Amino acid sequence: MRDLVIFTGDQCHLCDQAKELLLPIIAENDCHLIETNISSSQKLKKLYGHRIPVVVFPSGFEKGWPFTANQIKLLIGKEI
Repeated sequence: MRDLVIFTGDQCHLCDQAKELLLPIIAENDCHLIETNISSSQKLKKLYGHRIPVVVFPSGFEKGWPFTANQIKLLIGKEI
């Protein structure tokens, strides 16, 4: 099982949309989604504050919003 990390924030409607888009894809691809809320870390706020939601793939590649289901599927395929 591969882990994908999604960086999110408090009361972020885009983050909610991104998670809804990701959940069926990760289920289909035997992945695990790890949600990390940036609000408790100054370092993460600095890195991702203006870009959330951001998905980080096992290779370290980051894809920030906006993204489509097809883009995520292609990126997961490249990680195999």
